[in-house]
Amino acid sequence: MQIEMPRYECHKKVWALKIKEIREGAEKLPELVFEEDGYSSMRVDFDWYFKHKPAAGGYYVVYADGYKSYSPAEAFEGGYVRIDQ
Repeated sequence: MQIEMPRYECHKKVWALKIKEIREGAEKLPELVFEEDGYSSMRVDFDWYFKHKPAAGGYYVVYADGYKSYSPAEAFEGGYVRIDQ
């Protein structure tokens, strides 16, 4: 019988925008359109897109060290609370 793996709780602060839709942008690059007002859409390269497989409703996330990632809505909303409203 295998024992349960150790559990961890997240305490990181990140920057994130909720993705409203993903469309084909200039030069056929994937373009993320965000739900929050005041933010332009953003093209991402194919390497990032195929690595992270973003979907509408999820979050584009930037960590303090500059790493850019994607998180599905359920995982993100279950682990983060907005701190600058």
